[in-house]
Amino acid sequence: MTTRIMYIENKSESLNGDARIGKVTFSKPMRTMFYNGREFLKVKSGYKHNCIEVESGEEYWISGCKKDGTDRLYNDSVPVYIDEDIREEYWTTIRSHPELKLKETSN
Repeated sequence: MTTRIMYIENKSESLNGDARIGKVTFSKPMRTMFYNGREFLKVKSGYKHNCIEVESGEEYWISGCKKDGTDRLYNDSVPVYIDEDIREEYWTTIRSHPELKLKETSN
């Protein structure tokens, strides 16, 4: 299975839901994603979401991280937390700011 650091935002309650940056694992056909013990199914017909969490049915936006850190579509002043296990890799390889490797949020 393939893994990648991704932006994960819960869109089930609002356009500015809880968001994290973490390591996502993909199934072989890349239609199913796994993060933090949960399974997400890719959908094409979503409004402001592109995945459904299988167990709860909640809507999520999961995408690659932007180099400039502007991953949120709306209100980028809301913090986006970075999982501790990928924090150094995120700041070094995606954002090109290794001096920030201990920073817990992307903004």
